[in-house]
Parts: sequence; C-alpha cells; structure tokens
Amino acid sequence: MRARVWGCRGSLASPGPETVRYGGNTSCVEVRLSDDTLLVLDAGTGIRPLGVALGGDHPSRIDVLLTHLHIDHLEGLGFFGPIWDPNAEVHVWGPASPTKSLEQRIGMYLSPPLFPIHLREIPSHPIFHDVPPDEWRIGSATVSAELINHPGPTVGFRITEDDKTLAYMPDHEPALGVDDLATASPEWVSGAGVAWGVDLLLHDAQYTEAEYDARVGWGHCSTEQAVTFARLTKARRYVMFHHDPLHSDDDLDRILAYAKELWGEDGDSIEMAYEGLKLEV
Repeated sequence: MRARVWGCRGSLASPGPETVRYGGNTSCVEVRLSDDTLLVLDAGTGIRPLGVALGGDHPSRIDVLLTHLHIDHLEGLGFFGPIWDPNAEVHVWGPASPTKSLEQRIGMYLSPPLFPIHLREIPSHPIFHDVPPDEWRIGSATVSAELINHPGPTVGFRITEDDKTLAYMPDHEPALGVDDLATASPEWVSGAGVAWGVDLLLHDAQYTEAEYDARVGWGHCSTEQAVTFARLTKARRYVMFHHDPLHSDDDLDRILAYAKELWGEDGDSIEMAYEGLKLEV
C-alpha cells in the first residue's frame, strides 16, 4: 500500500510564498493498493492536481472517501478530472446524516449558485454511499469508518491490506471529553479504535497549545495532543496533517521540531505532511 499527499492544509487553501515547501492545497491523499486500486481520501483542493496527474489514464473505478463535508474537504470534487469522464465509475463514500442523503448534501454545493453545473449533470454520474457500520471491501483492502470528535458527522478511516494498516483522521479533537488525554483509557478516547496500532497515521495537528486554548470545541488539536494521541494509540509512524492556514513553512518547521522533542528518542517516526510526500505502508 502506497500513499501520496496532494493537499494537507486545513480550513482554507493558502497558496503563497510562505507556504511553498509544505503546500497550500487542502486535504487530499492518494492511496494505491497492491492491485492498483485507487482510493482518494478527501476532496479538498489537492484533488485537482491529482486528477491532472492521472489524466486520461485513470483507473476505470475510483473510490473517494470523505471524512466529512466541510468545504475544505469537498471543494475540489467538481474539479477532479475523472468525474467528467462518462466512462469513469466514481464511488463517493461519506458519513451518514439523519436528515439528508449524502448525494443531497453534496448536491447543495455542486449546484447553482455555488457551482455552475448541477451534480446530476456530471457525466460520470457518481455513485454515493453512506459509510457502513461494519468493515467493507474495496479492491484488495478492508476499510472501516468510525465517528470521531469534530463538528458535524465526521469519520476517521482505517484501511488494511494484508498485514499493513493506514489510518486517516485529518480533523479530530481527541482531548474533548477526557480529563487528561495522556492518562486516559484508550476505549474512552475518540478515534482510538481507528488509530490503534497502525503502521501509518495521518492525523490532525492544526494548532499550537496557545492557539488551541482559544479554540476548544472547534474540532482540532494542539501539537501536544496530537503527539499524545499517536503515542496513546501505539501508532508506529505519525504524519502531522491539516496545517493551519496561518502557519508558514517556518512555523511548521518549528512545530515539527517541538513534536519530535515530545515524541522522544525515535523522533524519526514523526514527520510533517507536505504536498508530494510519498509514503510506503
């Protein structure tokens, strides 16, 4: 299983001279399985360059897994080249809602006046699925989804192929609802089941501690909480994700250095996501 980061910025795309090294596109990760099945994690602005890179040689089936429907994770879907190919089979998975179907909720954005073309007019006619309560198969992988702490219905994804597992939780506030994340029992911590013992964890690390104190309940975590969560769940490798739009490349360098101090002696097991990062699981 191989992954590539196409966007790792949080909340709002932030291109510019201060974000060149880590990138300004919002969340999108390409995952390729051993049978060449293509999974796309989230549809932020990073999905546009992924579609350009795929060109006309994309797989006949593509599965897009949406953690939630906040605009920074959805805004690129209409600019993803393969959905305009009538021969493409595009499956879109996302968290269920008690009020509207996934297709109806996405259609609120992919329709006038917010988008020039209505969802029903897109040539590939994407197929929409609520994530099931139990594991399901996509290609050679087993996939599961679990509700996690973030405003609105939000899930974390766990993808397992053979004996390798990747977890993806770009928007997550695991400290919410526990007195002390460092000493909490994992079964009482949001998302612990998704991340438990994974080979690769891509997880929210949006704020510094000072920033988090003013944003409790916004659905993200501080550097300290992010590292604590990765340690608590025994993740073997942690990639910090969903960078705040106000954080420059230099800011992220400093945050990563601090995170490595918190992580301890095996600091090489923690790194900062950047556009173009390729990961072997």
